[in-house]
Amino acid sequence: MRARRLGRLAAAFAALLAAVLLSLAVGSRPIAPSAVLDALLHGGTDEASQVVRSLRLPRTLIGVLVGAGLGVAGCVLQGITRNPIAEPGILGISQGASVGVVLAIAYAGVHSLTGYVWFAFAGAALASVAVYAIAAGGRGGATPVKLALGGAAVNALLVSVVSAVLTTRSAALDEFRFWQVGSLAGRDAAVLGQIWPFLLVGLVLVLSVARGLDALALGEDVAKGLGQNVALVRAVAALGATVLTGAAVAAAGPIAFIGLAVPHVARAVVGTDHRWILAVSALLGPVVLLVSDTVGRVLFPPSEVPAGVMTALIGVPFLVTLVRRKAVAA
Repeated sequence: MRARRLGRLAAAFAALLAAVLLSLAVGSRPIAPSAVLDALLHGGTDEASQVVRSLRLPRTLIGVLVGAGLGVAGCVLQGITRNPIAEPGILGISQGASVGVVLAIAYAGVHSLTGYVWFAFAGAALASVAVYAIAAGGRGGATPVKLALGGAAVNALLVSVVSAVLTTRSAALDEFRFWQVGSLAGRDAAVLGQIWPFLLVGLVLVLSVARGLDALALGEDVAKGLGQNVALVRAVAALGATVLTGAAVAAAGPIAFIGLAVPHVARAVVGTDHRWILAVSALLGPVVLLVSDTVGRVLFPPSEVPAGVMTALIGVPFLVTLVRRKAVAA
């Protein structure tokens, strides 16, 4: 079993390398893979080398980090809620980041992507705390059902807040819309430098409770019987997922469905051990995002379809299939 999982993990890593190369080579101006590798390994001053290193490389690296963050965050949120459709958008975390950004644009005078990062991260963190606080109140603590319902309630409230701000501050609409659609376009190395420490911290947090997530999947009573502190596992995992989501959404906007779809694919590939699921999710998340971004660049030239739109187009059929299978299984 271990050898099979290692083989599939290696295949996922190979898919990631192929997606990275595709992202660097394909665009409004196609560049041969050999020229891409030459630009990365040997530099160069020709136009193709400048395009690869200055424009496509930062965009691709941000896509790798954002995809990994969203894939792992979705896996963790599904684990702690035991809900197969849990993901950052459904639980209100992405919408919290949206509130942070729209308030920054409308009231704080922030007009740059590097400025949005901090407000989006703060908004995601506050939304996560609010969801957990709502779910933790009352009898039984933060149960999976209460977390899902609390997330839905907070998400609805935050959508209303965003709509209210944009209605009263129409000047902020165009700028916010550019971020809200979810895209890797226009992101530079400065954004990359701001988000990677948060993503690293988030990954460390969720990996530290991977065994606890395995126990939690068997039910709270079983997890307690195995010696797990259920409340601590949920708190650490939720904190890690919030950090990952906040950083990812801050950098690229609220990109949908990666956190929903990728963990299910990872489970189908490597089984139910969360250490393996998290690793494969971290590899497949960037594959989905980079392929979506690359297809969006060439679908309607010379315009681009944002990555957030492409992932939604991919994710909706997946969600419909998932719902149908759950209905049949029931």
